[in-house]
Amino acid sequence: METKWTDLFAAAKPAAPLAERLRPRTVGEVIGQRHLLAPGKPLAVAFATGKPHSMIMWGPPGVGKTTLARLMADAFSADFIALSAVLAGVKDIRDSIARAEATLAQSGRHTILFVDEVHRFNKAQQDAFLPYVEQGLVTFIGATTENPSFEVNSALLSRATVYVLEALDADELAQLLVRALAAAMPEATLAATARDAIVSYADGDGRRLLNLVEQLGVAAQDVGKKDIDLAFVETTITRSMRRFDKAGEAFYDQISALHKAVRGSNPDASLYWFCRMLDGGADPLYVGRRMIRMASEDIGLADPRALQLTLDAVATYERLGTPEGELALAEAIIYLACAAKSNAVYIAYNAARAFIASDGSRPVPLRLRNAPTRLMKNLGYGKDYRYAHNEEDAYAAGEHYFPDGMEASRWYLPTERGLEAKIGERLSALRHRDAEARSKDEDKS
Repeated sequence: METKWTDLFAAAKPAAPLAERLRPRTVGEVIGQRHLLAPGKPLAVAFATGKPHSMIMWGPPGVGKTTLARLMADAFSADFIALSAVLAGVKDIRDSIARAEATLAQSGRHTILFVDEVHRFNKAQQDAFLPYVEQGLVTFIGATTENPSFEVNSALLSRATVYVLEALDADELAQLLVRALAAAMPEATLAATARDAIVSYADGDGRRLLNLVEQLGVAAQDVGKKDIDLAFVETTITRSMRRFDKAGEAFYDQISALHKAVRGSNPDASLYWFCRMLDGGADPLYVGRRMIRMASEDIGLADPRALQLTLDAVATYERLGTPEGELALAEAIIYLACAAKSNAVYIAYNAARAFIASDGSRPVPLRLRNAPTRLMKNLGYGKDYRYAHNEEDAYAAGEHYFPDGMEASRWYLPTERGLEAKIGERLSALRHRDAEARSKDEDKS
């Protein structure tokens, strides 16, 4: 009876996921990362010499970070301990260190301690590794999808080499697809368009591709279908959002690309990155706020309409929502890209801020002060102020509006593009009148 129960449970044991069944057993089976694994490249050298070193592997999901860590443990005959920063705490770290100490004492084997999603550990948790890494008790391998410069403590980062892993390209995903089909759907045939669709849906993520094939294989088996076409793929696979983390590196990379495309006056590239962000789940209002900044920072007074049009587009989206309001934002993004560019206001503002931060608190000249009371008038407030509207062309030529004793600064330097060209001409003419007026004053004195 006992044997029957054992057999029953053995029979009920679920099969390993396709991603686990196809996990490479040797470095030669790894697809992608040739910049690290090709002969003479950094990780290839590490495998060849048999000398492990602590490292941070930074890259998008599904590119082989965990696989490479496991292969290193096998290559170096080391004990392998894996922790997930999502689930583990300081106690788990201590237990892992105790296990590493016991392994070293009992068998003399070294330990590779692999921490997935290491950026999710706080500073105290990351610091807990430091003494053991320094002692050489463990070789630390951290995996992260986030920029380690921002997410990993500098002390830990200084003790580890950072390797950047890249998303799998279409050819690499196609190689992986061949393996996946042989394992999960050996009797099926796929149309070329169906293959292309699966590669596209995977979006550089090998694990996602394997999951999609596994899902497709189950669906095909259920209906007894062996000839897989594009229509079957599209109806079977619920298309997941493209890789996009609203709080992560991809988010800031894409908003940076959008901003630079607008600044570079390329409406098509701007529209591409705008749609990529929406497709990835970005909040359209966040994108709208960044567009408002672009209008002020990169266009400014070369085309003041850009700011108003963008504000109107954001207000339209707030009123209509998705998807109708997105068209207004798209209209604004194209306008921003096509508008004349100037960062003169941005430069002037920063220069003035920097000057104020380093300068003292200069008093407001009496002539520029308001005098709402008799006492203030008696003290000289507002005396000798020249009311511009009473002057020729509504301009008080030669007047000094900075604090007394301070040289007139010229922070705002209009470009010769768009409306700023006319603004520059106007300011040049006014400054010429200032120079003439001051010259006359000097002659009088």
